[in-house]
Amino acid sequence: MPNKVSAPPILVPVDFSPNSEEALLFAANIAACMNAPLIVLHVVHDPGDAPGYYAQRDEKALMGLEDIATEMMSEFMERMVTTHPKLRVLKKASTELVSGLPVTRILEVVEKTNPSMVVMGSRGRTGISHLLLGSKAEQIVRLCPVPVTIIKIQEDEEPSEAADNPSVQNNNNE
Repeated sequence: MPNKVSAPPILVPVDFSPNSEEALLFAANIAACMNAPLIVLHVVHDPGDAPGYYAQRDEKALMGLEDIATEMMSEFMERMVTTHPKLRVLKKASTELVSGLPVTRILEVVEKTNPSMVVMGSRGRTGISHLLLGSKAEQIVRLCPVPVTIIKIQEDEEPSEAADNPSVQNNNNE
């Protein structure tokens, strides 16, 4: 009986947004085809452009950022597994929470886990906010040593519609 050799993992950084949900679904479908494990990563960071993001839950205002992020990751994964029961790879996905600057920490996890690819969502800011803040996704595409796929929901679509028609962008690092 031949051993089932799995491919290297697929890393999916998430921020719990609809775009990251679609990125996780996209990655789960690829992982299922490749017999690759999924690593779902969230970087705990209280960004300057959206301070208090984790503090939006008033009843848990005294919880630390890491505790809130852990709970949000658990709820996010539970929702994804429940909503998409046919994607068994979601149930087997490992999760990882790290603290720090998102781009730096994502690249560190890439170095540590050596994934075959990174799949991530992007909000797709444009104009002044993009020039001033830069795009985390764009920085990952430029700096990541493995292929990166960016998933963005079309502005006129609801998240559920986007699963059938995401906007996909790839880098060519190979």
